[in-house]
Parts: sequence; C-alpha cells; structure tokens
Amino acid sequence: MSAHPQYKRLYTVEEYFELEEKSDIKHEYYRGEIFAMAGGSANHSRIAGNVFAACHFGLRGSKCEAFTSDIRVLIAAFGFYTYPDVTVTYGATQFAENQTDTIINPIVVIEVLSPSTKNYDRGQKFQFYRSIPTLKEYVVIEQDFPYIEYHFRQEKTWILTEIKSIEDTLSLQSIDIQIPLRDLYARVDWLPVA
Repeated sequence: MSAHPQYKRLYTVEEYFELEEKSDIKHEYYRGEIFAMAGGSANHSRIAGNVFAACHFGLRGSKCEAFTSDIRVLIAAFGFYTYPDVTVTYGATQFAENQTDTIINPIVVIEVLSPSTKNYDRGQKFQFYRSIPTLKEYVVIEQDFPYIEYHFRQEKTWILTEIKSIEDTLSLQSIDIQIPLRDLYARVDWLPVA
C-alpha cells in the first residue's frame, strides 16, 4: 500500500472572513491557513484592558484612536491577518478594502505575551509587523512579572528598550502617552516565586 501525502486545506481570504464571522474564537490567517489564537488568562485581560484604557483616555481630543483586540490588523506585505491586544492609529483610521473591522495603518501595536505565543510574538510576528509602513512602536508585555520590550522605529532601524521595574513608566513616544507600570499591571495576580 502506498503512502499518500497529506494536504493542508487552504482557504481564501473570503472563506476566512466567513468562518471568522461565525466563530466564537479569533483566528489568524496566513497564506491560506487559519490558526486559532491562544485563549487569554485573567492577567492577560487585565493588562490589555489597563493599556487600552490608558491609551483611550489619554488620546481624547487627539488625532489618534485606540482599539481593543476586537479589531483585526492586515499586514499586507505578508497577507497576514491578526488581532493585536491593543492597536493605535494616527489620523483617519484606514480599513482594508470592503472591511470595517480590519485596520491597515497602525502606528502602535501592543501584545501581551502568553506562554504559548511569546516566542512567536517576539520573532516572526514582529518581523511581519515591521513591514507595516505606518508602524512606529511595537510593545510586548510579560504578564507574570514586570517586564516590557519596547521597540521604536527610528528611520529604518528598530531600537529596543527593556523596561524591568514596577517603578518605571512605559512611554509611547509617537502618541505621547506615559503609562506607569503600576497602572499597567494594576490588579494583576503575580505568581509566587519558587
């Protein structure tokens, strides 16, 4: 008996949108494949909510707008669709063609790390995000202890700053928002140190 190769089912973008509309969970889309996104913890939700609240209220009256993970981002250079934890746009929010829930012009993208996705968020996903011409800042936030990797685009170079103390402040330079880590991590239940 000969072995038959296994073929992956590839989906069109239209099929992805149709499936996503009916789904109870969010999925990423890349090159015809659909990937379920990891579920979040209470700490993940608290941190994302704290960051969104700081951005949302801090940007009142400005040309910027903050969005939660209910809004998708299209990374056109890779045909990649994903749901960042917090996204900020500057000026008029631009949406993908025929979409009202898919942004193409983020200036800031923030991801709260999960144990199962932290390497991906720091690696390939950051590579994808860097291809967005409007993106100025990419932030990844640890949920189990105070630690942030803050990436800022300076012309063609990305500069990394590590923020490691609960006494520090996350400064989002492109949108002029400062978030004390005490506020960012408010109500987070820290794991006991062994």
